[in-house]
Amino acid sequence: MSITNGPMSDDATGLPKTSRLGALLQRSEAARGFSLLSPTLFIMTVGILVPIGILVVMSFWTQVGFGFDTTATTANYQMAAERPIYGALLRRSLWMSGMATMATVILSYPMAYFVAFHVHRNKMMWIVLITLPFWTSYLLRVFAWKVVLGYQGVINSALMNLGLIEAPLEFLLYSQSAVVITLAHAWAAFAILPMYVSLEKIDKSLLEAATDLGDGPIARFLRITLPLSLPGVISASLLIFIPTTGDYITPTLLGGPDGAMIGNLIQKQFGAVNNWPMGATLSIILMLSIGAIALSFMLIANFVRKRIS
Repeated sequence: MSITNGPMSDDATGLPKTSRLGALLQRSEAARGFSLLSPTLFIMTVGILVPIGILVVMSFWTQVGFGFDTTATTANYQMAAERPIYGALLRRSLWMSGMATMATVILSYPMAYFVAFHVHRNKMMWIVLITLPFWTSYLLRVFAWKVVLGYQGVINSALMNLGLIEAPLEFLLYSQSAVVITLAHAWAAFAILPMYVSLEKIDKSLLEAATDLGDGPIARFLRITLPLSLPGVISASLLIFIPTTGDYITPTLLGGPDGAMIGNLIQKQFGAVNNWPMGATLSIILMLSIGAIALSFMLIANFVRKRIS
């Protein structure tokens, strides 16, 4: 009778049983990880990748009546490059969205800072109050600003009653400034919440140490609070810039001819003009432009954060 001191081996594979058990466990962990990832992967595939893929394919088609000529062509991209109106609307959209993003972040940062550093009780109530205006429809909030900025609206009526102006200020409504103001208000919660989370995570002992070393409020803010809250600022900026660039509701109701954006043109291509391939082409161009700007912004912000740190 023979006695073996080494690990037990499998006759078919020749591998030790301990190695087979480890491989099974690894496969089990991989299967468990895939099972956790699969719902997210499914949603991303069905909700994001498939629609984008359809837009990309459609952008190379041609509209023929109520159908499509599926012969691949770059005619839509050539038309988008040759006609100045498309480039002008794209540049205007990026500019107005950038202004709305800047205004929203600048106005929302103090609110996020106040809740994170000066509210010590009932913070949840403050968060609910911040989101309270956004429980109503986006369309209703846009109409509310139309009432505020209108010729006979709240601002013009107040200024005329005070005797400061004799006639309504026409530039308040149907202008780029009206679109920027409305977008800044409509997306404020999406700026406050990520910046609040970033500010809330700052270790307060760092501020106490800076105070002990002689830093004043401004120095503490510039050296500690602002650099450590930059991830929230970047997230807020992207959350606002990306959707506002393609918005078409606010420019339609408040922008007038000077406030039209690329989203209005895309909406007309899919609706009134019935040229879906051209609408898909403009959508792809818009997505690529936003992606390039967002990537550049993230790289610059990361460089600035490292320099400040």
